[in-house]
Amino acid sequence: MLDIYKRLGTHCHDEVYTKVILTHEQRDRGRLKLVGENGEDIRVFLERGKPLQVGEFLKSECNKIVQIEGAVEDVAHASCDDWEAFSKACYHLGNRHTKIQIGERWLRIKPDHVLEEMLHMLGLVISHEEAVFIPESGAYSHGHHHHG
Repeated sequence: MLDIYKRLGTHCHDEVYTKVILTHEQRDRGRLKLVGENGEDIRVFLERGKPLQVGEFLKSECNKIVQIEGAVEDVAHASCDDWEAFSKACYHLGNRHTKIQIGERWLRIKPDHVLEEMLHMLGLVISHEEAVFIPESGAYSHGHHHHG
């Protein structure tokens, strides 16, 4: 069993011992019991409130490297050609504290018929797909400090 207390970031030149595939909900947690792709049990003990990133490397107590991969999940994909409609969609989803992945005039959310109907009414085209869901981490997640 590997016990992990250390994060190495998304750049590591050491050999990867095993990988773990995590959903976006799992990546949000600081305490996890996992099984690596090699079948080994892994316990993760990290600071809370700082989500794991797809591609991030972790280091076990015995100096073995574990890499985080994103699980393919069901997502609702919404897109449009109109920047104003797209901006309004992002605003309304943010106003509801919805986790959202944002691209260029496209976004992804976890499937939700109420939110999907709202997006449709704003003029976005909705489809369902399976993809790695990487929502925005939030405005204050990178150590932002208020200066006043």
